[in-house]
Formats: sequence, structure tokens, C-alpha cells
Amino acid sequence: MPPSCLSSLLDGLLRPRAPEGRTLLTGWFSFLDGEVTAGDALAQRAASAALDELGIAHDTAWSPAFAPGATTLEEALPERYEQLLFVCGPAHGEQIRTLHRRYASCRRVAVGVSVVTPDDPAVRGFDRVLARDDPGGGLLPDLAGAARTGPATPVVGVALTYGQGEYGDRRAHDGVAGVLLPWLASKDCARVEADTRLAHADWRHCRTPDQYLSLVGRLDLMVTDRLHGLVLALRSGVPALAVDPVRGGAKVSGQARLLRWPALLPAESLTAGLLDPWWDWCLSPAGKAAARRRAARLLGPPATGDADLP
Repeated sequence: MPPSCLSSLLDGLLRPRAPEGRTLLTGWFSFLDGEVTAGDALAQRAASAALDELGIAHDTAWSPAFAPGATTLEEALPERYEQLLFVCGPAHGEQIRTLHRRYASCRRVAVGVSVVTPDDPAVRGFDRVLARDDPGGGLLPDLAGAARTGPATPVVGVALTYGQGEYGDRRAHDGVAGVLLPWLASKDCARVEADTRLAHADWRHCRTPDQYLSLVGRLDLMVTDRLHGLVLALRSGVPALAVDPVRGGAKVSGQARLLRWPALLPAESLTAGLLDPWWDWCLSPAGKAAARRRAARLLGPPATGDADLP
């Protein structure tokens, strides 16, 4: 649904009686134990943009588990709002029935929801419901389909190992993961688990090395503490931000030295502050070009200019 169409639709449904009347925008993303999907968040974005276009003052209630510091349902006092708009997800269950009871004084409208059981009080509690699954033919396009989005983010593969017991007390694998994983969660990127293990019957793993290389070749960056995470990324011309998880260095460091790949950090001194500059370099034109040169070296005959690889 184009944004202008959604604005026109909401204009007919939501019109504050007073200029200062506020609308509370809600969805499953509002509930403490509710699931927040990409579709939910895009539906919220589309509805919020439409309300802005209409000049309707509004707040969005977010689950504190998903968006710490944002307005919550507990903080959104019913007396502050004239209307409640619920978007996306199933209009079903006790959480929505509780929402009706809490905001009983508000006009309540549901848009772009699924109606599983029309007689459910969760459905009947709304003054108006515009569903995305109405078998009667009044189907509404899902709100997420036309929500405005920002620029594309990097796609980052993550290949970590928690094994390698052969290194004994030199192992620092858990500590490496303890730094890498929260750091990765803070980055604006699409993270993809790129486990190097193959499997014949598990859909979560590639079955052949060719399939794995097809996955790696589509990445913008690989973050890894595995030797083959490093080597196969560079073979594919993809920059690798590598950490050697063995104290004192082992095979990851050895291969990085052989390939003269600079984006390598030791486990002993690993911090987010040290990772950040290499993240920026790997995603820069210089880092991408350096990875392509390693691919040419790995896949082609020895080049006379190897001394100038970096």
C-alpha cells in the first residue's frame, strides 16, 4: 500500500475530536513478552509516517525488552490518549483483550491485522477492524510492504568456533565470543550465521563446499575466529575481520601472516575499541580491494607483485 493511500485510509478512521488529542500507536511490538518481527516494525514505521503526514500527534508504545528507554504501555496512561491504533499481527488473545480494558475510554482501531476468530473479544473490542486476511473480499495490503526504509546495511557473516580442545589452556574461545557477540549486536548490519560445518540433513547448514562458497560470496564482510572463515572469505574476495582465539597465536595467525592480511586481532587484547577501526577498514573501498587482491593470489598463479599486496 503506497504511503499516501495509508494516510487517506487512516484519515477516515482516525480524526481526533480535539486538535490536541493524541493517538497511541500499538502492536505486538508493544507487549512485554510480545514478539517483534521485521514486519511488525515496518508496519509501525508505515503507520507512524502516515500519522505524521496527517498531523495527528501520536506516541508509539514499545516493549521495554526490545526498545529500552522508549515509551511503554505502562507509561502510556490512558487519560493522555483519545485514540488507540493497533497494527499488524493477529487480533487474538488475552494481551489484546487486556489492551481493550486498559484503554476502554479510547476509540480503538485495528489496521492490517489477521482475524483468526471474528467472535473473539480481542477482535470485537475494536471500534473498527481492517484486516489483511478478510475472506469477504475487503482485503487490506499488509502495511510492511510499502513502509519507507533506510539505506541497505552490510551483510556480515559470523563464523565462530567453541571447540578446538586440542589447544588446552591456550584456548580463549569463550572470551573471544564474549567480546565479539555483543559488539556485533551493536553494529548496524544484517548478521548471518556462516558456520563452516557442512551437513546432509540439516537445512541450517550448507551441504557442499560449493554451497558454502556461494553464501560467503554474497557477504560484505566475514567476522570469524576460524581458519577457514578467514581463508574462504578471502578466497571469495570478501574482507575478513579475524580474531585468533588461541593465546599466543596459532593457525589463524599463521594463515593471516602468509596472506599478509592485516585485519587480525589476538585474543589476549581483544576489545570493541580495537575491533571498530578494522570494521571500518574492511567495509571501505581499500579493504574490499585488498580482499580482491587476496582472492586473485589464492586462485591464480603466483604474482610478481605479491610484495605489494596490502
